Amino acid sequence: QVQLVESGGGLVQAGGSLRLSCAASGGTFSSYAMAWFRQAPGKERGFVAAITWSSSNTYYVDSVKGRFTISRDNAKNTVYLQMNSLKPEDTAVYYCAAGPHPLALRDYGYWGQGTQVTVSS
Repeated sequence: QVQLVESGGGLVQAGGSLRLSCAASGGTFSSYAMAWFRQAPGKERGFVAAITWSSSNTYYVDSVKGRFTISRDNAKNTVYLQMNSLKPEDTAVYYCAAGPHPLALRDYGYWGQGTQVTVSS
């Protein structure tokens, strides 16, 4: 029932920045934990960042700490991922997801279509 649509991906040089957005519809956005995952070529989909319903807590995979910031605007039914100091290893398809708890990674049941992020060296 919940639909998620990502946007904001693109091609950037190493050290650059991108801001991804995920617009939600069809549910009570503020009741969901939201997260970003990514999948690089030849690798499994992995967790990137998550945020609680109230934005009181955020979580990040170690490789993006200090560079990425997840945020949400419940009034706009949108979650964001600000990505700074991008590295080539950040290249992946980024997916937005909604679930019952930010750290229950296997329970994220709603997914967007993904947006490609490519970081050139």
